Amino acid sequence: MLKSRLSLAVLAALALSAAPAFAAEYLVRVQQVPDLKAVYGKVESRDIVAARARIGGTLAEVSVTEGSAVKAGDVIALVVDDKLALQLDALDSQLKGLQAQLDNAVVDLQRGKALAASGTIPRASLDKLQTQVDVLTNQVSSTQSNRAVVTQQATEGRVLAPSAGRVLTIPSPKGTVIMPGEPVARIASGAYFIRLSLPERHAALLKEGDTVEIGARGLQPAASIGQPLRRGRIVKVYPEIEGGRVAADVEVDALGDYFVGERTLVMVPTDVRAVITLPPQAVTNRYGVDYVKLMNGNGPVDVPVIIGSMMNTPDGKMLEIISGLHDGDRVVLP
Repeated sequence: MLKSRLSLAVLAALALSAAPAFAAEYLVRVQQVPDLKAVYGKVESRDIVAARARIGGTLAEVSVTEGSAVKAGDVIALVVDDKLALQLDALDSQLKGLQAQLDNAVVDLQRGKALAASGTIPRASLDKLQTQVDVLTNQVSSTQSNRAVVTQQATEGRVLAPSAGRVLTIPSPKGTVIMPGEPVARIASGAYFIRLSLPERHAALLKEGDTVEIGARGLQPAASIGQPLRRGRIVKVYPEIEGGRVAADVEVDALGDYFVGERTLVMVPTDVRAVITLPPQAVTNRYGVDYVKLMNGNGPVDVPVIIGSMMNTPDGKMLEIISGLHDGDRVVLP
């Protein structure tokens, strides 16, 4: 008799340990969620500026390549004009000659002042010597200014980056003869954004401030499966429809590693739809069929369901239930 009681107690304990433990119930509610449409967006730069040559000459040096990161004011190339060096040599020689004439004129003026003090020469001769000194002094100053202009022109042979960014293209290779104002490099400046082009039927549904999801890099939708999605925000919807398509700009953080012109998958809200979602742990799979435990008057029962894709909701990642559940059902969570 004692053995049978012990056996029943052991069996009851085993039955209780084998029974699944349920933590809570989940109340099923139908929710309105954005209906996302997968489109391809193109990465653009806010500004594309040209680093231009300020003087004409030969492109003697290019210190950047396509893709290089530059800061505002960085020297990215050097333009050399051989005529500027010749002009500097000519001005230097002219300055030496004028300076020698000025030194002699100053000596003559000092001698004339001494003679005028003793009354040997008239006052008019002294004034003539003073005028000669003034004229030569002005000529020296004018020549020095001309030399400063030529020196500045030689300095402007350095091609500077107008703003910070990444070098996109270098149209002129080293050794090319270029003219003043000709672009030496194109630089993508400013923040990157994604430009969308959607069919005209979605124009009325796009709104500034809507949240979109950015897929993984790559042109295949499958590349986004299992990859973390980034969120962006529509910051501008253009008022003009061209070629049956409406354009919109999406602002996304950390797009600096993308290529300008690169296309990426973007999920855009174009409508709303009613869905039922469940936490992923509420669904179990047996023999290829998905089940959830539904609470009824007699306790939890297994109900087959058809599941959809994983969704990002304010409550976290939830699994969409296509069929098998209704609004108000109580699902048992393990």
